[in-house]
Amino acid sequence: MNTFLVVVLTALFSVTTLLVLVRLYRGPSLLDRVVAADMLLATMVGAVAAEAAVNRHASTLPVLVVLSLLGFVGSVSLVRFAVREEA
Repeated sequence: MNTFLVVVLTALFSVTTLLVLVRLYRGPSLLDRVVAADMLLATMVGAVAAEAAVNRHASTLPVLVVLSLLGFVGSVSLVRFAVREEA
């Protein structure tokens, strides 16, 4: 059961990452790329959290907190830059 769960999670995160990278590459606007970058970071957080849950360890909790804060600060700063650019 554990191996099946790992295969399913890997497939889902891989498909999500591939679709997000396509959106990041194709654009067409800056805000689309910002949302795609934020989604890529959210996918990374989900993958790290899933790895921690499958292996039953909590040593990756600081990594999850740092990635989440990085995503939040990065998204807010890029949106502020984009709003300033449009105005």
